[in-house]
Amino acid sequence: MMLIVHVFVHVKEDQVEAFKAATLENASNSIQEVGIARFDVIQQKDDATRFVLVEVYRDAEAPARHKETPHYLRWRDNVASMMAEPRHNIKYTNSFPNDDGW
Repeated sequence: MMLIVHVFVHVKEDQVEAFKAATLENASNSIQEVGIARFDVIQQKDDATRFVLVEVYRDAEAPARHKETPHYLRWRDNVASMMAEPRHNIKYTNSFPNDDGW
């Protein structure tokens, strides 16, 4: 089963564009990792300061490997001061599609 992580992020109003730029760079590098099936960045339509990162990992060890990559470490450090509140996540497993559908 895949591990799907939704990371909820609330950024400061004056940091939205900088956060997006840093996060899109991280996402474009992350999706190239063997253990990542998807890495989506979505922005809330009625509140531009709120984002969800939808990270789909192929196995339980992939998140730890991801957090050791230079692009993740750079992103983590760059966006820390942009947060309006600490980010949080919820973990899921897939019901549909099955693993082959990712």
